Amino acid sequence: MFSRSSFGAFKKATMGAAKRFTTQSGGNKATMYNALMGTAAATAAGAGLTLYYLEKNSAHANMEADGLHPADYPFPQKKLFGTFDHASIRRGFQVFKEVCSACHSLDLVHWRNLVDVAYTEDEVREMAEEFEYTDGPDDKGEMFERPGKLTDPIPRPYANEEAARAANAGALPPDLSLITKARHGGVDYIYALLTGYCDPPAGVEVREGLNYNPYFPGGAIAMAQNIFDGVVEYEDGTPNTASQITKDVVTFLNWAAEPELDDRKKIGAKALLLFSSLTLMALWIKRNRWHTLKSRKIAFNSPKNWNKKPNPPTKH
Repeated sequence: MFSRSSFGAFKKATMGAAKRFTTQSGGNKATMYNALMGTAAATAAGAGLTLYYLEKNSAHANMEADGLHPADYPFPQKKLFGTFDHASIRRGFQVFKEVCSACHSLDLVHWRNLVDVAYTEDEVREMAEEFEYTDGPDDKGEMFERPGKLTDPIPRPYANEEAARAANAGALPPDLSLITKARHGGVDYIYALLTGYCDPPAGVEVREGLNYNPYFPGGAIAMAQNIFDGVVEYEDGTPNTASQITKDVVTFLNWAAEPELDDRKKIGAKALLLFSSLTLMALWIKRNRWHTLKSRKIAFNSPKNWNKKPNPPTKH
């Protein structure tokens, strides 16, 4: 970033050059001045962009502390007019229920949110009734257990935060409701993290109870690798490779964080069509309805004899 003294010197040099050019004679004075100003503006913009790039992509000796930057994976919902693969959302919820829900919660998602997105109402109602929820009080003032309803949230794996830490060696599994929006890199980071487990390189030591993952800041993560080939059997016959399973659960988590994405893009497409039509209409009106005013010419006819004195007023 430019210092105050450097900026002052640059400003003084620019003003001095402008002053010299304004005192020159000839027809090229304005052209040279504009060229100088354009060059100065381009140089300043290029320097600013370079400094911004180096700030965001700086190489340093402790890059492992930030984690590797994930690749750009071709999720369809990332495209401008792309939408969710709802079959993938259904498979992803199956992965979450059979694998991820053992440790992670999904507090902001209720059973009713799955209706007409990945399941029918009867299917969701049947899944909700598999769980018992504490409700009440009843007529006697006592709490009771009842089967789940569509209005209930997805059940938590642990009763509270302390129980979650006690079961995971002090580490708190994060809630996954907004995880794709809460992590830099979004779905790309989550996909890279889940598929990025490997043995630590030579010279890197990972203490007991942690696992090496180069995409996690610091390289050591408490969560072990849980997704392997065949860990889930899909009901629709989709190949259950580790990459496919990861893609499906990441798609489901992205939907959980942005359930309005499909509707938002649909409304955006309609808005673009509407405003582009209005823009074309405005241009047509501007050109064809205002041309009489825009092309109007005002002419001044001067008197033929400027030296002629006006006639004196007549007396009555």
